[in-house]
Amino acid sequence: MDLSWDNSCRAFAEAADWFVSTAALVDDRWTQPGLGEWDIRSLVGHTSRALLTVETYLTRPAESVEVESAVEYYQATKAIAGSPDVAARGREAGDALGPDPAAAVADIAARVLPLVTARDGSEVITTIVGGMRLRDYLPTRTFELVVHTADLATALGVSPEAPATPATQALELAARLAVAEGLAAPLLLAATGRQGLPAGFSVL
Repeated sequence: MDLSWDNSCRAFAEAADWFVSTAALVDDRWTQPGLGEWDIRSLVGHTSRALLTVETYLTRPAESVEVESAVEYYQATKAIAGSPDVAARGREAGDALGPDPAAAVADIAARVLPLVTARDGSEVITTIVGGMRLRDYLPTRTFELVVHTADLATALGVSPEAPATPATQALELAARLAVAEGLAAPLLLAATGRQGLPAGFSVL
């Protein structure tokens, strides 16, 4: 996986731009089904947190690195990800977008992207699972933007195909997660047309 800082910044920016442009297509469909128990507003709110956590964590420097990679981050957050709190935070984040959620998303991206490009990736930030280098944390945010913007596009009935650079980084992270979780074989077999994925398959 190309984790050079320039490539990660580009992937993050392109994923954010795709999210902003997709959110702009919602129009008056904010209360329609989005993903699971979320309506579209809540899904967009949750996705916006991929940007907002970067902004927040940059104000919280950590003294040491406790999580060394994006893969370790997802392994460490596995229990948290299944918590009902995640769904509640998505709804709260959706409500926080206010009367014009699409404009709010655009404003958040315009605010956060310059914060990232002004760094060199070596900064150690305090995440929900401990200290991480920004260059290791940022691909997790690109992954979230890609996956949930695809969810949003699907809910809106438009193409869920992400831009190439963030799509590549997200797929490479998914492959690394599959290897780390002992799930490489089913993923490879499905990707090469041998067999479908088992019900409920996930690398997360």
